[in-house]
Amino acid sequence: MSNFPSSKFDRGKIFAKTGLKVGSNYAKHYLKSLNKKNSSDKSSLHKQTAEQIFGELTKLRGTALKIGQALSIDQGFLPDEFAEVMTQTQYKVPPINRSLVRSIIKQELGKYPELLFKSFESEAIAAASIGQVHRAVLKDGRTVAVKIQYPGVRDTISSDLGLAKTLLRRIVNGKDELDEYFDEIRSTLLLETDYIYEGNTIDRFHERFANEKVTTPQWISEFSTQRVLTMTYLEGDHLSDFLAKNPTQEERNRYGQLLWDFFHDQVDDFDEIHADTHPGNFLLTDEGKLGVIDFGCVKKFPEEFFSDYLRLLPTHLQRDEEAIINLYQKLGVLKDHPDSSKKEMEYYKFCLNYGFTFAMPYEGDSFDFGDPEYKELIRGYTKNAPISNEPRGNKNFIYSTRVHLGLYHFLMKLEAEINTTDSRKIVQNAVESISEDT
Repeated sequence: MSNFPSSKFDRGKIFAKTGLKVGSNYAKHYLKSLNKKNSSDKSSLHKQTAEQIFGELTKLRGTALKIGQALSIDQGFLPDEFAEVMTQTQYKVPPINRSLVRSIIKQELGKYPELLFKSFESEAIAAASIGQVHRAVLKDGRTVAVKIQYPGVRDTISSDLGLAKTLLRRIVNGKDELDEYFDEIRSTLLLETDYIYEGNTIDRFHERFANEKVTTPQWISEFSTQRVLTMTYLEGDHLSDFLAKNPTQEERNRYGQLLWDFFHDQVDDFDEIHADTHPGNFLLTDEGKLGVIDFGCVKKFPEEFFSDYLRLLPTHLQRDEEAIINLYQKLGVLKDHPDSSKKEMEYYKFCLNYGFTFAMPYEGDSFDFGDPEYKELIRGYTKNAPISNEPRGNKNFIYSTRVHLGLYHFLMKLEAEINTTDSRKIVQNAVESISEDT
């Protein structure tokens, strides 16, 4: 088990070590490239460097690992090889040791866990980038999940972002445009590291969505602080465990439909959106419900951005290229009209065709996410962006894309066939409602 390097000095050393590796790798590649007889594979270089960076970020955990996850290929920032490495081991982080867990609970809740709870499992049942989760039983008999934040995580946000930005400037074009993306990540991370805020979010989502189809935990505020979050415990399988049971197609379709509807019900509310559609944040329960268990990353997008983002769907379905170009420019996907340069035209054609592919599930009354040809289409676009290391698009794409692509990837792994009749109406109604308000 591992401890969290919380001091700026310790974390700075790790970042500095990583920076030296990055600089050394690319310097060696440049020197080799000068010798025409010794050609070097830049793809291998990217992968090697990404593995080294990810290894160091895993040691740092916390904010640093969140940065690596947020700046993935889904946003079109980095070479493909970086994202492949960064997304391999999300939420698979070494837990902190037992004595530190006891110390944090004593400091935050006033007593050691064995005095606060009827029982407390010292082994973490999940270890994530910002904290780890333990199962416990309250003295009134309720089983709960206790999430404990790694020490010093919140205090490292600004310094980690500054160090990470320095590293990224070595490999990302449009360096001056990174600031707004990092500002968006910083504001989101500050909320993710405030467990009182997350507890209130749990209550809001429970009120909005807990029903016969969706189950969410309830916040236990008297056993929570900014660094310790206690909530009722939900039983169920994560996606990988569910698939290991060889479920029937009917079961796959049921849970896929629940997730699809949960996403679109949030759009229908035009309120907060669960912005981390990762399999680790959902459970498939024996009662046939969708369990939503993590509310650290929840976003309320600016109305203008969300309106334009939703309009992308009907404009692609209608093949209205004039409207599409206008939206791409408003959203910063295009920096100029496609006719202005070969570079902009290349990027426009890629985004246009990707948009058509992304809209395909909404074309009819049902869609099969298990279709291997569709999986290959999505994978091809994700891995073959024409400009793979240049920031493009509104800063809010960092999380809106994370939500939508996360949904698609979940459903493709589930190989679910979805009824899309109601969801198409929800998106269209949301666009019309926003248009009337504005």
